[in-house]
Parts: sequence; structure tokens; C-alpha cells
Amino acid sequence: MPTPLSDEQFRPIVRYSPLISIDLLIRDERRYLLLGMRNNEPVRGTYFVPGGCIRKDETIATAFARIASEEIALDLSVEQARFAGIFEQMYPANRFSEPGYGTHYVALAYQVTLPGQPTLAPDSQHRDLIWMQRYD
Repeated sequence: MPTPLSDEQFRPIVRYSPLISIDLLIRDERRYLLLGMRNNEPVRGTYFVPGGCIRKDETIATAFARIASEEIALDLSVEQARFAGIFEQMYPANRFSEPGYGTHYVALAYQVTLPGQPTLAPDSQHRDLIWMQRYD
């Protein structure tokens, strides 16, 4: 399995390139959406869907399973998900809190519907996890 880059290796990539990531749209049967209060930039202090970057030499399927395990401690596979689309996100901040550059994500969004709301504990990237009701 590919190992994460060190901060020194990752810093110029964040500064000069878009990052390819996976966003996990985890819903229950009532369509409530799982959100986590972010501890880290670029969206520190906001509720956001779990997700993460795809690593070099990591397949989408492997990255999907790793991100679900690391971020929300769920054993999920991309085969359980429905592809929801490609989204572009640009933020003025970066994970290093350095001035002068932001973060550009090209996010592959996948939706998974669970039969209920499992009890989940936040990881180091989240202060809180909530199930938010969808309003249409």
C-alpha cells in the first residue's frame, strides 16, 4: 500500500497542483448525511463530508476503502457505492496554514446508503460527527 507523503514532499504538490480526492457521501435510509467538523485546513471549523486524497499508485477502490476506514472506521468498498459526480473545490487556505496559496481539489464523490446510523467516533481530523437531515 502506498505510504503518505511527508509534509515536505506534499507541500509543493498542494501549492502547484490540483489534488485528486474522494468525498464520501454517507447517508442513512432516511437520507440523513454524515458530516464531520474539520480540525484541519482548508475547511477547519466547518462541517464537511469525510474524504481524502488518492495517493500515487493507489487505485480508486483501494483509496475509497482506506479513506472510509481511516476517517469513519467503516469497512466499505467502492462496489457498495454509487458514483455521484466530479466536483471541483478551491479554497484560499492550505493544510499547512501558509500564506500565499490555497488548495485545489478535484473530488470524486461516491454515495453509500447505510441501513441505519452506526455509532462512529471522530478521528484526528474531526472534532465531531453528526447526521444532518436533508431539506428539499
